[in-house]
Amino acid sequence: MSQPRISLEQWRALIAVVEAGGYAQAAETLNKSQSTISYAVHKLESLLDVKALEVRGRKAELTPAGRMLYRRGRALLAEAERLERAARRLAEGWEAELRLAAEIIFPTWLLLDCLARLSDEQPDMRIQLHESVLGGTAELLSSGRVDLAIASSVPGGYVGDPLTRVRFVAAAAPSHPLHRLGRTIDVDDLRQHRHLIVRDSGSQPGRDEAPRVTDRRWVVTAKATSIRAACMGLGFAWYAEESIRSELEAGILKPLPLVEGAERWATLYLVHADRDAAGPGQRRLAELLHAACDTDACYGAVSNP
Repeated sequence: MSQPRISLEQWRALIAVVEAGGYAQAAETLNKSQSTISYAVHKLESLLDVKALEVRGRKAELTPAGRMLYRRGRALLAEAERLERAARRLAEGWEAELRLAAEIIFPTWLLLDCLARLSDEQPDMRIQLHESVLGGTAELLSSGRVDLAIASSVPGGYVGDPLTRVRFVAAAAPSHPLHRLGRTIDVDDLRQHRHLIVRDSGSQPGRDEAPRVTDRRWVVTAKATSIRAACMGLGFAWYAEESIRSELEAGILKPLPLVEGAERWATLYLVHADRDAAGPGQRRLAELLHAACDTDACYGAVSNP
C-alpha cells in the first residue's frame, strides 16, 4: 500500500486558507506564521501537481480542482478527528460497538429515543439492533451476538430486571365480520376467522406464547405486515397497544368486544449477557431504558398489579 504524500497539517492549512479567506487570516486561526501556511499549501499543490488556490486581490479562491480537494480534504480531517475521539473513548473504557436485542412488543419510539440519547453522549459508538420475537431473543443472548436484551422472559442461565409491563388488546378492522356481529364475542366466534401471528425469530422456535384459538392463521415475519393485514380486514390479532395506537386513534383498527381475554399483560425484562463485563455504554443504555420506562410513558410501571 502506497503511503500518502500529503500530511494532515497540509490539508489543514489548505482548508484554513479557504475558510478564513486568505493566508494571513489562516495563519491567525491556526496560530502559525503566514509563511508556514503558504509553504504547506504550495507543497500540497506541488506534490499533487495541481493548482488548488488562486489569489485574487487579498483573497485566496479555489480553482475547480481546488473545490474537489477542499471538499475531500475537509472530510479527511473530520474522519481523522472522529478516529482520535473514538480512540480516546476506548482508552476511557467505552465500547466501540453496542449490540442490543429488543422484542418487537417494546415501543419502537421509546427505544429509538433512548438510543438517540446514548448517541448524543457517545456519537462514535456503533449500534447493532436486533428486533426479535420470543425464542429469537434468548438465542441472540446465548450465542453471544448481543450484549443486552429486552426480553419477554428471562432465559435460563440469565438474570433480568423487570423493565415495563405491556398491555395487549385484541383488535381487527371495523369492517371485519367479528365487529359486524354487533355483540360481545366468544372463543367460538374467533375460531371462524383468521388469526394473524408474528413468527418466532429463533432458528428453533420454542413454545409460542401467542394465544392460538383457531387453526385458521397467517404467520408472518414482521410486526408491520401483521398490522397492515389487520387494517385491510384480513384477520384479527392481539397487539401491544402502543404498536397500534395510531391505528386505534385513526379508527382503522378497533378493539374486539371479547367476553374474556380482550386484554392481556406481559412483563418485559432487561437482560445483560454478562453484567460483570458490561461496559460504560451498556450500563448507560440500561439506565436510559429504566428511566424512560419509569416515567410511565410506555405501557405501565412494573409495580402495577
